[in-house]
Amino acid sequence: MINHSICNYSTKLPPSELPDPRLDYRSISENITSKSLNALNRKVRLPNDGVSSVARAYTEWKRISAELNAKRNARSIVGERIKQCKTDAERQEAISEASKLKAEVKELEATLDVAEKECLSAALAIPNDTHPNSPLGPESAAITLSTHGPEPLPPDPKRDHVMISEQLDLLDLKSGSTVTGTSWYFLRNEAALLELALTNYAMSIAIQRGFTPVTTPDVVRSDIAVRCGFQPRDDTDPPVSHMYHITPTNPSSPELVLAGTAEILLGGMFANKVFSSLSFPLKVVGIGHAFRAEAGARSSDTRGLYRVHQFSKIELFAVTEEETSESMMEEILSVQKSVLDGLELPYKVLDMPSEELGASAYRKYDIEAWMPGRGSWGEVTSLSNCTDYQSRRLHIRYRPQGSASDSAPARLPFAHTLNGTAAAIPRLIVALLENGAILNESGEATGLCLPSALKPFWIGGSGRNIVQWSGA
Repeated sequence: MINHSICNYSTKLPPSELPDPRLDYRSISENITSKSLNALNRKVRLPNDGVSSVARAYTEWKRISAELNAKRNARSIVGERIKQCKTDAERQEAISEASKLKAEVKELEATLDVAEKECLSAALAIPNDTHPNSPLGPESAAITLSTHGPEPLPPDPKRDHVMISEQLDLLDLKSGSTVTGTSWYFLRNEAALLELALTNYAMSIAIQRGFTPVTTPDVVRSDIAVRCGFQPRDDTDPPVSHMYHITPTNPSSPELVLAGTAEILLGGMFANKVFSSLSFPLKVVGIGHAFRAEAGARSSDTRGLYRVHQFSKIELFAVTEEETSESMMEEILSVQKSVLDGLELPYKVLDMPSEELGASAYRKYDIEAWMPGRGSWGEVTSLSNCTDYQSRRLHIRYRPQGSASDSAPARLPFAHTLNGTAAAIPRLIVALLENGAILNESGEATGLCLPSALKPFWIGGSGRNIVQWSGA
């Protein structure tokens, strides 16, 4: 059973089959001021005294660890003494000392485990670092990097996609509300075919660019979602989750949620694995459904298909070495732009500011398409370089090969992960309907002009003949 209620935020990880995240406590402890300022710039609410608590916990952990190692060494020395004792009195004295050390070691091991958990719990709330070129501030501080496509049409309420869909029988929101609830929907006729065409079109471009196609489950362990950085970001107190939680059928069942994005599943696919650097970059394109509770969404964004609880999405995901993640970000951006160029939409690429980066992104690009019926630009894709934020939590590591040094690193480095939307289907449908609607003299929609790039992926229809292809 799915529980639609909103869950409180916690820095504790749900039960997991993966090892505990391996976070860089040393870096956090040595950069208290910059890490604290970074969290402030990203509007991340840290528990207690935040970064300083990690530094204190890490110092205590190191102290206990050093004391434990000293006791273990002393116990080993006493063990050797026992073997060399010449009298019973000496042996009994050594055995008594060894017994005392054994109890002290056991107690210190338990204390160390508690200190390590405290360190981890405090550090899990700290967001990723921020790229030096990312602007600071709220969404309005985003920087436009480039603009593309045809000249935007003037704002026109007659081009509202809900109105167009009613006139052309493309969308059934009333039945969606009856069957499931508000912001659920049925696509009908050409809109249903448009979803299929967009899906295969975006997949084909990603595959041509070297991404391996993958289908993903719709359900994921909540532990994997949390490790990927999907933490609540509402301004409420306490913060709340936007995920749909599935009530377990028995106490031993794992804690499951409906996937908010295929990014979570694709990241989890690489979890707890070690790769050769020669196999990098690893590039996959996943097709799946995204489920969003969208608590607190603004009413202007909830009309029609713009902000819904379930939608089809094509997701790009890459795993790289540390040195190549920034170039991979530009490669994924070029795939996203190819998809939108073929759709002949006016769009712009934005470098997103610090308060829009969430927990995991080091840098984030959004692409917004012009939607004349809404009279505004609307986000249609997002792209994030998460550096090692996710890989440290998911244990995605690699073995460097072919380096100048013959010696292997003391510890295997963590990979960098990136994710980007190839196609968020409902948003693209909104943009295509509002830009491509054919209106008669009274302003009513009589047909659709769709980009010719979709024609090879169109499987036919009801014979209503309302679709025209650009350039035809």
